Amino acid sequence: MTKRIAFLSAILLFWVQAARPASAGVSSINGEGVSVRFDAPLLNAAKDILKVYPAVRDELAMDLGMGTDLRPEIVLIKDRASFRKEAGSDLVTAYAIPGKDLIVIDYSKMGGHPYTVEVTLKHELCHLELHHQIGQNGDGRMPRWFDEGICQWVTGGFGELIDGGDRSVLTSAVLSGRLLSIGRMTASFPSDGREMLLAYAESRSIVEYIEKTFGARAVRAVLDRMRGGDDLDAAISNSLHISSVELEKRWKASLSTKNAWLYYLRDNLYEILFMLGALFTVCGFFRALKRRREYKDDEEGGEKDEDGDGEETPPPP
Repeated sequence: MTKRIAFLSAILLFWVQAARPASAGVSSINGEGVSVRFDAPLLNAAKDILKVYPAVRDELAMDLGMGTDLRPEIVLIKDRASFRKEAGSDLVTAYAIPGKDLIVIDYSKMGGHPYTVEVTLKHELCHLELHHQIGQNGDGRMPRWFDEGICQWVTGGFGELIDGGDRSVLTSAVLSGRLLSIGRMTASFPSDGREMLLAYAESRSIVEYIEKTFGARAVRAVLDRMRGGDDLDAAISNSLHISSVELEKRWKASLSTKNAWLYYLRDNLYEILFMLGALFTVCGFFRALKRRREYKDDEEGGEKDEDGDGEETPPPP
């Protein structure tokens, strides 16, 4: 609770700062269904947001099968240190605050690449939309893992973490038998860096498993059930005709150790090839050294056996 109060206080401080006139370094512009508040040097970036927002919003509505009447405010921050103070983590590149319809983006990590900005915007807008249409974590209908899994699903696996796309953390967890349970990811994600990455990877994997096994329509059917008032357990049961417990069991079974090894080899192919190359080089060096010593020993042995006429001296009787 203390952390939450501190976080909301930081957000309030940011809003007070953002409410100051443009001379204080913060400006704001409005567009079709969206407003953008930004650090003064990011005027062009803010204009780009206004241009791409309608297409991103419409694409998300199609992916989720939901209309929207949101009018979010997007905050672009140029200074990484300022953003980190707001986000509370070095791993996060953006975050959304449902209920306030607010999206905050660390523009220093966007690299000025339009596609990166678009998918980041779509991911965070997805969070707002899900909570707007279905509800907050507090009412028990939108578990944290499902919320994050859906938002990565609509963006092709993109998350809001700097290293969120790395599947090796999931592969390692499968091989070591240290997967997080769905129950542990219901209310919130772990704060530990590696376990946080694992929670993001598992969330994505579970939703992708639902799509692969039951189809994209089944994912939307679960969302529709939740919009109608079902909690996630009831929505899964009514849409997939299996329980949440069975879903978790089948998903974990799909992450077989055999497949995990294949993914591990694939994800670490260059490192493995480099290590093998280094090993062969070392082995070749020692083989060459051994041959050189054997050749030297043969030469020395031949000189001792020679008696001057070029014939080998017979051993004594």
